[in-house]
Amino acid sequence: MIITDTHTHLYSEAFDEDREEMIQRAIDEGVSRFFIPAIDSTYTKAMFQLETDFPENVFLMMGLHPTSVKDNYQEEIALVEEHLARRPFFAIGEIGIDLYWDTSTLEIQKKAFKHQIQLAKKYQLPIVIHCREAFDEVFQVLEEEKSDDLFGIFHCFTGTLEQAKRAISFNMKLGIGGVVTFKNGKIDQFINQIDLKHIVLETDSPYLAPKPYRGKRNESSYITKVLEKLSELYMLPQEKITEITTQNSKDVFNI
Repeated sequence: MIITDTHTHLYSEAFDEDREEMIQRAIDEGVSRFFIPAIDSTYTKAMFQLETDFPENVFLMMGLHPTSVKDNYQEEIALVEEHLARRPFFAIGEIGIDLYWDTSTLEIQKKAFKHQIQLAKKYQLPIVIHCREAFDEVFQVLEEEKSDDLFGIFHCFTGTLEQAKRAISFNMKLGIGGVVTFKNGKIDQFINQIDLKHIVLETDSPYLAPKPYRGKRNESSYITKVLEKLSELYMLPQEKITEITTQNSKDVFNI
């Protein structure tokens, strides 16, 4: 049984003391595919090292995270373009809009988001969207860029049923992680109304650890707790959910 973590920051400083052991724990749990989102150029070297160390398990994305969209964002986007021209990646991500940390950069966040969507279309790659307190703004950009060749994952989906349906209407899968196990997460109240063909699993580790690890460092092996919760909500065996969600990830990332 192959479990796929479609979003995990394995290069995070949070794993500097035990990275190899943490990854091995996940592999031992059946989590054998890790999709690694980019943040900005400061993490690129660490991403490439992960790929070198775990060539059978690690799949890299390229992009500029919205919280890294600053005054120098055009220089960062230029580096993204250089890497895309030089070698293959599996997605453009994570990209999007974040209005939790900084609302003053909204306009340049939108520009960076649009530019990277266009890069995804150029390279025929999926996008992986980061959206925090910015559903309206993200949907506005997606509406402007909507086309048959726009597709991907709405990472760490935490919206309403209506927002879930709208995200799906843009050819997006919903990335479901630890939040589905939270009492106040809310998505557990409706997620089983969404066909599993629209769902992929993720951890976003080291962030958003599921119960019973909430508040602690998250890691990819904990995706099994997300799987358990979805099995309960959909009333299906974990093996069936694993089979469907892994196939969904293969469809999105074209592997």
